[in-house]
Amino acid sequence: MGKNYIESAKLVDKSVLYSAQEAVELAVKTSKAKFDETIELAVRLGVDPRHADQQVRGAVVLPHGTGKTVKVLVFAKGDKAKEAEAAGADFVGAEELVEKIQKENWFDYDVVVATPDMMGVVGRLGRLLGPKGLMPNPKSGTVTFDVSKAIAEIKAGKVEYRVDKTAIIHVPIGKRSFGAEKLLENFKTIMEAIIKAKPAAAKGQYIKSVSVSSTMGPGIKVNPVKALE
Repeated sequence: MGKNYIESAKLVDKSVLYSAQEAVELAVKTSKAKFDETIELAVRLGVDPRHADQQVRGAVVLPHGTGKTVKVLVFAKGDKAKEAEAAGADFVGAEELVEKIQKENWFDYDVVVATPDMMGVVGRLGRLLGPKGLMPNPKSGTVTFDVSKAIAEIKAGKVEYRVDKTAIIHVPIGKRSFGAEKLLENFKTIMEAIIKAKPAAAKGQYIKSVSVSSTMGPGIKVNPVKALE
């Protein structure tokens, strides 16, 4: 444990479940690194991710974005490729990009969008893109013919949330420099989306635990009942 972490940890009472506002304010206060740390949200759900009908996945545009410059790769041809370029995509292509990823292990992008007619080609990259969470998916709006809208939303701060094998969702809510007010709005937007995405097959308590933390700071527990207050 570094000196900054130890100092920050003293400010957090591990036995307390904080309100969302208190937790976000503490996350900013305990962020002591020299760089602009990302503030992260972790939500543990009462679902069994091994079952397809208990998967929780989606995407939402944060009101204040993520504070990160996002590189977008689009798989499209013809007019849709031109549309993607005009909309500000960083990389646009088809089979030649599949080959580049396969041969060069190229991952210099953050989000991948594909038109539905390209998914047969993109499917060949499942083993490479899947484990990195980069595979285009209709549920997250990254498989679409409306590439302009998809790119605009991603550049504006759209984040994807997805439950992992341990039933936890990890998602960024912005940068320390945003300040507590903007981070709180982003926090509530994501929490509302996760609550709405509750699978019908999920039984018992859905939101098990909620916590926020900065990149280098301690975790701060949020009262799940007061997460949207």
